Amino acid sequence: MSSIWDDVVGQAHAIEQLTSAAEAGPVHAYLFVGPPGSTKNQAARAFAAQIISGADDPAQRDARLALAGAHPDVREVQRVGASILMDQAQEVIRLASLAPTESGRKVMILDEFHLLNGAAAAVMLKTIEEPPESTMFIICADFVPHELITISSRCARVDFRPIADGVIAARLLTEGVGPVEAQAASKAALGDLDRARLLASDSGLAERRKAFLAAPATVDGSGAVAMRLAAELLAMIEQAAEPLATRHNAEAEELTARIKESGERGSGKKQLEDRHKRELRRHRVDEIRTGLAAMSTSYRDAIVGGTAPSVDGAVGAVRKIHAALESLERNPNERLLLENLLWALPDAR
Repeated sequence: MSSIWDDVVGQAHAIEQLTSAAEAGPVHAYLFVGPPGSTKNQAARAFAAQIISGADDPAQRDARLALAGAHPDVREVQRVGASILMDQAQEVIRLASLAPTESGRKVMILDEFHLLNGAAAAVMLKTIEEPPESTMFIICADFVPHELITISSRCARVDFRPIADGVIAARLLTEGVGPVEAQAASKAALGDLDRARLLASDSGLAERRKAFLAAPATVDGSGAVAMRLAAELLAMIEQAAEPLATRHNAEAEELTARIKESGERGSGKKQLEDRHKRELRRHRVDEIRTGLAAMSTSYRDAIVGGTAPSVDGAVGAVRKIHAALESLERNPNERLLLENLLWALPDAR
């Protein structure tokens, strides 16, 4: 029997917590915290669907619309710029003040709120703390930054974990992915189901891993080799983004068709374009992160196998790779990051 929770994968504790809350009566605000691809966004829609419809039946009209992001009383708010600023916060407050259209309750799903600006957080605090009686908030965040601490204290927190490799692989098998591809994609996805789905149809996954693994045996301390390697690796990463670009094109074409029918006003065209840019950026970062992890493995294997020309040099290389991984969180120039890292790494042969 199908459930509204079917798309929430590997999060049994969160599902149990949320179904119990729906049955007992939800509080005014929830904070879903977990990494991208942990299906916390699917959980937000599922929770909203159960609240609005009052049952675990994905075929029921209200639940079906909520799960599709199309219910008039389930408003989803995604950031417009690099962070959520005052204007968008004020719009959230305005939307929260409106009465439900069809139901007795309205659910506001606020996405990527780890990017909430400090001033915007201060403005929104009162509304999230004491929303209108008919309004409930579901706030999704990858983590809880300083700006979100006070708001977090006013919410019931639900944690989502990276999905285990085996759970991802099993899910991919049910979606028609072959066993070998499912296994490879699940290991490379780092707990992110969305990424695993992209990788499952990626014929170049093994080739990219091989290229990163081989990099420590190719570097020679020269800038020329570092620049050539960085260019080759980034070109492979760009090629790997083609399935994502294909999906983006299909979404853009679908939106264009809707605009022709009903006009551009309120179509969400800008939000779609911004989301596509964020997804492509996240794809590149995930690819680099996975590749650097493989590169680190090469140095560790050389140390364990006794083939490293210098153990101290190999240990230092692993530390430099970890520093580069940490710097990815600060939105660096990816080409420069790779070039500088490869230039600084010792030959592992």
